Amino acid sequence: MLTQAKKRMPVKQGLYTSPLSPKKQPALIACKCSSCGEIYFPKRDICQNCQNLHLDEIILSRIGKIFSYVLVMQRPASHYKGSVPYAFGWVELPDGVRVETLFTGCKFEKLQIGMEVELVFEKLHNDDELNEIICHKFRPIKGR
Repeated sequence: MLTQAKKRMPVKQGLYTSPLSPKKQPALIACKCSSCGEIYFPKRDICQNCQNLHLDEIILSRIGKIFSYVLVMQRPASHYKGSVPYAFGWVELPDGVRVETLFTGCKFEKLQIGMEVELVFEKLHNDDELNEIICHKFRPIKGR
């Protein structure tokens, strides 16, 4: 009996880069309005600020600070299939955008507003075919 190889798949296509070199790390892909400079993650087709249709793709910084977060102790009734409890919130990047994210890499009680964090990519859950669904998360930077 042949078994199909399981894949690592992004939670949504187009959210991050897929580096060709093992020395490079994936990064979040955003867009910047060519008219007013507004930055959006995830990418959009139109600037909500000035309605410009020309937005340039940019790569976001991998380091930021926790802007806000909440600890979720009960599984939501929606489509979320990850583990519970989990920490969810916003990271402010030096690029001038806030990214919605899950947090990882520490006990949730240690999270603090203003804490410096770095981008990582981890398994969120397995799909029905047991493929790993990967998403972006942020974790505290050790030693800072």
